Amino acid sequence: MRIAVSAQESRGLESPVSGHFGRCPCFVIVEVEDRSPKEVKVVENPHYGHHSVGQVPAFIHEQGADVLITGGMGGRAVSYFMQYGIEPVTGARGTVEDAVRSYLAGDLTGADPCRESIEHGHGHGHGHGHTHEEEEGHSHEPGRGRGGGGRKRRSRS
Repeated sequence: MRIAVSAQESRGLESPVSGHFGRCPCFVIVEVEDRSPKEVKVVENPHYGHHSVGQVPAFIHEQGADVLITGGMGGRAVSYFMQYGIEPVTGARGTVEDAVRSYLAGDLTGADPCRESIEHGHGHGHGHGHTHEEEEGHSHEPGRGRGGGGRKRRSRS
C-alpha cells in the first residue's frame, strides 16, 4: 500500500502534516508493507500556491498512491480522489508518522469536506467538517462531520 501525506516540510516521517492538501509544499509518500513503513520519499508539490481544480489529485494518482491523508480538503477534491481510486482521509494532525500510524490502526478514517468548502458551495451538502483555520495558525477540529471523518476515539471501559 502506498500512502501520500500532505506535509508542511520535507523531513520525511518527522514532517508536520499540512492542514490542507492543495496548499502544502510537499507530500511524503510512504510505502507500507505488513502494516509498517518500508520506504519513505518526499516529493515537492508542483502545484503549490497555484493549482487548478483536479491538478493535485491527478498528481497524487501519478505517484501511485492508494490513500491521501491530510488535515482537510474540499468536497470536490474528495470526489476527484475517489474517481482516481484513492481513499481520501482528513482530520490528520501531528507528524506524518503519527498520521500513518493512526490510519493503519484504524483510528483515522474517512473524509469530510472542510467548512470553507461547504460555505463556498464546493461541498456535497455535508453539514459540518474541518476548517481552514489551521492555514492561519489555528487548529482543525477533526471528527465534526457526519461521523465518517476525522480521528475516531475508542472508548475505554
